Amino acid sequence: MNEHFNDIFVTTGCPTQQQLLDYVQGKLTAEEQHEVEMHLADCELCSDALEGLAAIKDKEKIPGWIIEMKWDLLKKLRKRYRTRRKADNNIYLTVIILSILFLLLALFWAYHFSAVRH
Repeated sequence: MNEHFNDIFVTTGCPTQQQLLDYVQGKLTAEEQHEVEMHLADCELCSDALEGLAAIKDKEKIPGWIIEMKWDLLKKLRKRYRTRRKADNNIYLTVIILSILFLLLALFWAYHFSAVRH
């Protein structure tokens, strides 16, 4: 996956997605579980994420859903980037065409007025 779209929890002091998932599935040691719970007391984002994970019945399917959501998001971001890049290219093309037209118009006027004088 593109490194620009990595997990939002990586650069924070928040538990990783895997840690939150392991917490919900009861796979953490007592010490790890306590660390996550201490963090949850102060982090509304992680508390909300954990609440959402806990509400899901088929917890073993969560990792696959997360991967699928990441790929869907990445596809949408790439599509938006390509659309924006295409619009930027259209602007550049328009500027180039207008510049050429103005240059041709200037050359025409210069030739026309120099021919009239001679």
